[in-house]
Amino acid sequence: MGNFFGTDGIRGEANKFPITPDMALKIGMAASIVFRNSKTKHRFIVGKDTRISGYMLETALTAGLISMGSDVMLTGPFPTPGISFLTGSMRADSGIVISASHNPFFDNGIKLFDRNGFKLPDNVEDTIEEYIENPDLMEEMRVTAERLGKAYKISDAKGRYIVFLKSTFPQNMTLDGMKVALDCANGATYKIAPAVFDELGAGIIATGISPDGYNINDNCGATFPETVRNLVQQKGADVGISYDGDGDRVVMVDEKGEIIDGDEILAILGKYFSETGKLSKGTIVGTVLTNGGLDILLKSIGGNLVRTNVGDRYITERMRNDGFVLGGETSGHIIISDFLTTGDGILASLQVLAIMKKTGTPLSELKKVLVKLPQKSSSFYYKDKKNIDELLGLKGLKEALLKELGETARVIIRYSGTEPKVRVMVEGEDLLLVEKWLDEIDEYLKKELGENETVRS
Repeated sequence: MGNFFGTDGIRGEANKFPITPDMALKIGMAASIVFRNSKTKHRFIVGKDTRISGYMLETALTAGLISMGSDVMLTGPFPTPGISFLTGSMRADSGIVISASHNPFFDNGIKLFDRNGFKLPDNVEDTIEEYIENPDLMEEMRVTAERLGKAYKISDAKGRYIVFLKSTFPQNMTLDGMKVALDCANGATYKIAPAVFDELGAGIIATGISPDGYNINDNCGATFPETVRNLVQQKGADVGISYDGDGDRVVMVDEKGEIIDGDEILAILGKYFSETGKLSKGTIVGTVLTNGGLDILLKSIGGNLVRTNVGDRYITERMRNDGFVLGGETSGHIIISDFLTTGDGILASLQVLAIMKKTGTPLSELKKVLVKLPQKSSSFYYKDKKNIDELLGLKGLKEALLKELGETARVIIRYSGTEPKVRVMVEGEDLLLVEKWLDEIDEYLKKELGENETVRS
C-alpha cells in the first residue's frame, strides 16, 4: 500500500487529512490524468453515501476532475456496487465512490473503479499517489479553458440499477407472499433496496430509510443486525436483510431471529451453485478469516476453499485471475462474478431469496448446510502500532495455542485496513479453549500496543 490508499481506497475522519477538500481536489486531478485517453474526453461517474461530509468532498472531487478536462456524471447517494455497475454499463473511464462503508458518519473515504467496474490494482493507486505528491507535475498538465470538463446528474441512475438488480432474479419468479424486513442503515440503499423488493412483489417492512447525514450505520445496518432481527421477530417476517452504509455488505436474519453472516451466505449459495453446475471449478474464494467449516463443507461435496488476505479487492483479484464465480467475506461482502465485478449486498440477498423460493425451504433450514468451527474474534483501538511479526512473545503464544488446540486450529492477528484497530481471530474445535487463547493473546497485545477500547464478537 502507498501513503494514502488502504485496503478499500483512502479513508479517515472527514475534514482531517487525508479526507479534506484540498485532498479530494488533488485526487480528482490525479485520477483524471491517470485515466486519460486520446480518443475522447474522459468521463467519470461519481457517487456517494448519505454522510454530511459527502457534499464537501463531492464538490471538491468534481472540481479536480473538471480542471483536468474530465466530464463528471453525478448520481447523488448511490450504493458502491451500483457505481461499479454504471461505470461498466455507461462505458465510463472510471467510477468514484465517496463513502466510508460501515464506519460512523464522521468518517469518509474515496475509492475508485476502473472502466470495467473493478477496484484499482496497487500499481494504479501508486501512480495516483505519485501525482498527488507532485503538485507541480499536475499543474503542468492542467487543460486550457476550452478543454475543461463539465458535470451533470444522471437522472435515471436509480432506475438503471434497479432494472439490473431485478434482472439477476429468475424471470419467471416473484416474491409474492414473502414478508421481508429490510434495514438500509440510513445509507446509500435507502431508496433502491425497498424499490427492488417491492417491484418483485415482496411485502416490505423497512427501517434505516431516513438518512439525515449523521445517522448512517448508527445502531443499524450490517454491523448491527440486532435491529433487523428485532424487526423480524416483532413483525413475523420470513427473512431479515441488513445492508451497510454503502450497500456492498449484507447480513441476513432467518425467520427464527438467528443471524446469518457472510460465511453462511457463501455456504448456501455455494452448495446450490454446486448442485446446479454453476460453481466454477467447485471453488469458493474466502479470506484468512473465513470459518473453517466452509472448507469442510466444500471438501465434502468435492469442492475447495481458496483463501486470500482480508479485503474484497483481493478476493475479486483471485476470482478474476483464476475464473472463479463466487467469493466473499465473513462480514458480508459477497461477490458473484456472473453478475457483477464487486460485492453487492442487494444482489447477494436476492440470490438467497431465489433459492428459498425455488426450494421452498426457509432460511433457518438452508443455513444448516454450514457447521461452523468455534471461532471468536476481538478488536481494539491501539496506541502504538508495532510490527506484529516482531513481537517476540507472540510466537510462543501461537505455538502453545496450536499445541493445545491442535494443528487444525488457526489464529489470525492483523491491523485493520480501514480503522486504527488491531484485530484478533482464534478458531478451533473446542470453544472454551478458543475463548481462553483469545483472552491470552488480547492481554499480551494490549500490553505491547496499548488499548483505547475493546470490542468483542
